[in-house]
Amino acid sequence: MKQESNRFTYSNSAHPKAILVGIKLPGNHSEISLDELNGLAVTAEYDPVAQLTQRLTEINPKTLLGSGKVEELKQSVLHHSPEVVVFDEELSPRQNRELEKILKCRVIDRPWLILEIFSHHARTREAKTQVELARLKYALPRLTKLWGHLSRQRGGIGMKDVGETQIQLDQRMIRNEINKLEKKLNQIDLEKKTQRKSRKGTFKVSLVGYTNVGKSSLMNRLTGADTLVENKLFATLDPTVRKIKKNFPYPVLLSDTVGLINKLPHDLVASFKSTLDEVRDANLLIHVVDISHPEYKNQLQTTDDLLIEMGMNEIDIILVFNKIDSIDDIEKLEEAQENHPSAIFISCKKDEGIEALRQKIIDQYEKKLLPFNLQLEHSQARLVSQIRKFALIVKEDYQEDRINLSLRLPPGGKAKLSNLLSAQEIHANT
Repeated sequence: MKQESNRFTYSNSAHPKAILVGIKLPGNHSEISLDELNGLAVTAEYDPVAQLTQRLTEINPKTLLGSGKVEELKQSVLHHSPEVVVFDEELSPRQNRELEKILKCRVIDRPWLILEIFSHHARTREAKTQVELARLKYALPRLTKLWGHLSRQRGGIGMKDVGETQIQLDQRMIRNEINKLEKKLNQIDLEKKTQRKSRKGTFKVSLVGYTNVGKSSLMNRLTGADTLVENKLFATLDPTVRKIKKNFPYPVLLSDTVGLINKLPHDLVASFKSTLDEVRDANLLIHVVDISHPEYKNQLQTTDDLLIEMGMNEIDIILVFNKIDSIDDIEKLEEAQENHPSAIFISCKKDEGIEALRQKIIDQYEKKLLPFNLQLEHSQARLVSQIRKFALIVKEDYQEDRINLSLRLPPGGKAKLSNLLSAQEIHANT
């Protein structure tokens, strides 16, 4: 095994100290980079004080790392006295337990760190329930004495049985809580389905992409919303749905969803089913990429892979490269334009390329419109202005005994038209 040198940083931060550990596993061709893990740790309010990396030719099933590197890590823990050691790879429950025994401090992995961040950023009842369920499912097989028992009010419920250890008690409490949260989430999912059903027939667009690529800024540009914009990972967690209004001829709903990231915890994906259904239900996805990021190609590929994994790859996609104002290397921009000729290049900060994106959305909307011919009596002429709100009127032919309309209807347009005509008929008969 080739071992690499340690990196140390020092800080006077009041946040809990953390040591970061990066690994290159067999079959992984990418270079070791702890920059993203460092960003995740800072977002989770840890203070990274040291970084260790190692290239592995084989995985140690007990500790993941080789024995020499474990000893180095132990010495680093003794020197820095961190509250936590964070691994960039997912640890098995056994590896987690063994490392905590050796290092005598809390050990977490990248998936758990992401779950901590989601927990900090959850604001709505739905998001809090989703994150807590994912955290408990992930924590259950990884409980050790070093984690301490859960700080929850027991209220006299769940007292220890004879011979039951503290860890066994915590495991039993977690299983009970998981059952409660799953029932709660099922109820929330039913409520969300009702909300989505009420929007049936409206053209829906969802913003997707790696975390911190500027999706919320784009949401604000397109809708005039005041969605939270921060230069940090996972600033947006709860989905936001707004109508595109500015300079837009059709009724289109735009949703801003949680950012994706490499090695996203599977329990989190499962728990966020109702949130991700907002994306699955979309007619169009806008895949936003931060072209100024040095790893933008990997981030683009990671998002594409996750969309396939979540069954969203059949939805039409507009590829958008954001933050072109931060590009100094013109060759980088030209390379991206050559490799992705149909993509839109924008700057949310300087409002560049936004009109081109709006036109692309309009083109995609009109592509899905279906031809339909409608005949109205002259007494129904006032319906034309209402039909125009959700349908494209290609031709109006006013004849002596009727009005002929050549329409192009969006998905669900026929149902809206039928409801409008029925309501008008009822009104005429009353």
